[in-house]
Amino acid sequence: MLSPYKGKTGLRRLINAFGYSISGLRAAYRLEDAFRQEILLAAILIPAALLLPVAATGRALLLGSVFLVLIVELLNSAIEAAVDRISLDNHELARVAKDIGSAAVMLSLVCMTLIWIIVLAN
Repeated sequence: MLSPYKGKTGLRRLINAFGYSISGLRAAYRLEDAFRQEILLAAILIPAALLLPVAATGRALLLGSVFLVLIVELLNSAIEAAVDRISLDNHELARVAKDIGSAAVMLSLVCMTLIWIIVLAN
């Protein structure tokens, strides 16, 4: 059976989706230390990217890399919440899922760092 929430269409669906997204951002900020730290980093890096004298392509790369970190952190937090919802028991597959999510966050941070170094070095 499909979810009862899938029946919404048009403007009502867009309004609901926006509300769910805002709720998700609030929950991540309230519950996830790493997300709060990355928001603080974004609060510094986004204005810096807008003020630095770089070409439009470089600016887009700088901004995109910051948002990529936030997106990957949100997905990692969602994976962790889903795994914890299933069971709080220590299980090898739960550990693997959480470790892979963490690795994705780490790679997004490395990617962001490299992009900032490359763009600012040119």
